Amino acid sequence: MTGNKSKSNTVQEYIAQFPQDVQRILEAVRVVVKECAPGAEEKISYQMVGYYLHGGLVWFGAYKKHIGFYPLTSSDDETFNQELAAYRGTKGSLHFPLDKPIPYDLIRKIVRQRLAENLQKTGQERQG
Repeated sequence: MTGNKSKSNTVQEYIAQFPQDVQRILEAVRVVVKECAPGAEEKISYQMVGYYLHGGLVWFGAYKKHIGFYPLTSSDDETFNQELAAYRGTKGSLHFPLDKPIPYDLIRKIVRQRLAENLQKTGQERQG
């Protein structure tokens, strides 16, 4: 399995192209993001699943050995440094190995932080 196998037009098409076990993980990540950022626009962007609410929030995609998670932030917040250390990938990305438990609570924290950052940039307060 290679990341971002083919050009997909919808999130459902993107997720459907992977094996069942990976589909379950991608769907679970999707649920976490939607819970943390209700109303976020979901679309395929950069051949990955992307979410936008008051700007770009996060992207994720499946690869041969990991789920790539792209929070579009430096992720250098002191609050998360220890938790993020085990997952640091290439610049600006986190790699969640498929052979280990996916850190859904960490994903939740990151999405909430990204939403707060976006709302702060636009001068709005978090709703919900």
